[in-house]
Amino acid sequence: MHTASIRTSVYRTATDFRLFHHLLIAIIVASSYGCAARATGKVERSANDLRRDAIERARVWTPTNVRSMDLRRGPSVRDAFAPNVLVDCQYVEREMSGGTPKFTCRLPSGEEVKVKYGRDNGEVYAEVAATRLLWALGFGADYMYPVRVRCRGCPSDDEKTPAMPVRMFDAAAIERKTPGREVKDNDGEGWSWPELALVLPERGGASRAERDAFVLLAVMLQHTDSKREQQRLICRGRSSGRNRCDRPFLLINDLGRTFGKANAFNRDKTGSVNLEAWANTPVWDGKTGCRGHLPKSVTGTLENPVISEEGRAFLARLLTQLTDRQLRDLFTVARFPMRTDAAAPGEEAEEIAAWVAAFKNKVTQIADRTCNAAAPTAAR
Repeated sequence: MHTASIRTSVYRTATDFRLFHHLLIAIIVASSYGCAARATGKVERSANDLRRDAIERARVWTPTNVRSMDLRRGPSVRDAFAPNVLVDCQYVEREMSGGTPKFTCRLPSGEEVKVKYGRDNGEVYAEVAATRLLWALGFGADYMYPVRVRCRGCPSDDEKTPAMPVRMFDAAAIERKTPGREVKDNDGEGWSWPELALVLPERGGASRAERDAFVLLAVMLQHTDSKREQQRLICRGRSSGRNRCDRPFLLINDLGRTFGKANAFNRDKTGSVNLEAWANTPVWDGKTGCRGHLPKSVTGTLENPVISEEGRAFLARLLTQLTDRQLRDLFTVARFPMRTDAAAPGEEAEEIAAWVAAFKNKVTQIADRTCNAAAPTAAR
């Protein structure tokens, strides 16, 4: 064999050996890392996988003593606000999402809070009532407190009107979020209603009855703006492993467009605290069966869902425990008469009574219906 050929052969053999050597080391290192990761429980998982895992194990309901819930006082969380209390704060210039009037304000304690305001803003009233109803029944929602606000440094809503050193807001509400770490994925925060079908009771997730009752309650309230951002997935407990959520919980973050009639563009006048629209909107789509009547808005993710018999019965058992006094407290503390300028005591009482009657009529619609036990789960 020629000397050049021998050298070439030796070179190729050495090169192949080095490549094989490097490949073997890479395989050993990767294998060792995988074994170590599995041994310590620290296998890296994507945000999407962690969120999917949390949804599969998520709860939507916590048992409560419905009749004992004080709907006027509301959730007794840390730093809760008494009904209609006067709150002093300093305006903080910060961009706010959404199209309804709101601003950030700093309390004397230094805490910054979100304030929704405006006598003509239905969300100021609807969110207080809707969140307290869900809280009383055991479902999840962020808390809203009806207050009056004295804001220092708040600009005027109209550019032509000069700013005042102090602005008063008689119709306002301050939000307190339900404690918990936000669970998100590559698409950000929140969850859409069809994702309730991913919850697995066998993994500790909410039962079908609980999920369908949750969906039916959204239908009853006419939760028209049901886009993903309006619901939150939180971790109530501590995280284990690599950010794995121990106690995942699904709740509604924004219930401002409720107690009206679902509409394509989530109009405030129609979709938020409109007695005539809400009272005349049926719970069910049709005279038989259990398809909820909730037309889909352009932003919504919930549309005329089918409810199971166990879900209907579950919600009916909760709703029928509410007393007339609780219902009067609910609509009074939420200041529904202020929405229609019913200022006289007689007018207020009459309007509150009308809201209570409309609510009880919807409860009757739910309690008196019988569903097909074999109906598909609502979220599907």
